[in-house]
Amino acid sequence: MSTVQNILIRERSENEEAERLSPYAAQSREARREREEEECLIRTKFQRDRDRILHSKPFRRLKHKTQVYIAPAGDHYRTRMTHSLEVSQICRTIGRALRLNEDLIEAIALGHDVGHTPFGHVGEESLRGIIKHFEHNEQSIRLLKVLVKDGDGLNLTEQVLDGILHHTGSGMPATLEGQIVKTGDRIAYLCHDYDDALRAGILSKGRLPESVRRALGERPSAMITTMVADMVENSREQNCIRLSDRIKGAMEEFRVFMFEEVYDSEALGEERRKGHYIVQALFDYFMRNDSRLPGDFLARSGGNKTQAVADYISGLTDNFAIELFKAFFVPR
Repeated sequence: MSTVQNILIRERSENEEAERLSPYAAQSREARREREEEECLIRTKFQRDRDRILHSKPFRRLKHKTQVYIAPAGDHYRTRMTHSLEVSQICRTIGRALRLNEDLIEAIALGHDVGHTPFGHVGEESLRGIIKHFEHNEQSIRLLKVLVKDGDGLNLTEQVLDGILHHTGSGMPATLEGQIVKTGDRIAYLCHDYDDALRAGILSKGRLPESVRRALGERPSAMITTMVADMVENSREQNCIRLSDRIKGAMEEFRVFMFEEVYDSEALGEERRKGHYIVQALFDYFMRNDSRLPGDFLARSGGNKTQAVADYISGLTDNFAIELFKAFFVPR
């Protein structure tokens, strides 16, 4: 295939976006990077961003990072990787229905959790307690901009970075595609963590509040369908992504229920304590023995040892963190 024909592929894709997508959609030809670079002959900017994230080491590590259960015994529990893939699928469905940019949605969804620590939110809380400020969304940006590719970063577009940064917290993504991921992420983790809790025996059927069952249903797939359909219906031809008050209220009640009955439950309390202990012990060890850090972490932190240790610890998978703990603290 000639160079001219290849160029036409990317330009054709950009023209199709302009013709097909909603006036509220992000256009890949208008995307900007921090460092200008030669355009791909075939892929749009958002397609390249998706591929860069998908092929990165931080994304591959997500397959061994906890969603809820620490190093779970069983192959069918969600990990950060399967969660990210499920978020991508849910959000692309919404994006297609609203004629928004699915490539941007997919890139944000695949990258939104790459900064997560080992042991899920337990690890995040541990690091926050140690260094006073640590947020996994901010660490995702640091990974993608500073730590990967020998310190060069992936040079992602502003729209993708904005969506990843604001997928959680009080800030709102600048694009509708980012707003979809912000809500779609919550839909995915609530429904799928509920499904895993049933499988693990932490919850039993019938425990959901009656008001949640009436509004959302009881099966995880039915819940997802209800919330997705509500988002589509209430966001159609709008310049923001929203849920109806009824579904939004039920979703918040569902979230409170999950924190009380699963995330902060007594059943997982011992595992949370162990996760906290391992992160604290490893952090203390590397602060005393920074020569044991891989050499590039200190350099990329500008000599800030605390930042370097936080960068290293946050990138560990559950199993690797456990193996390091055994190697440093458990007699052979």
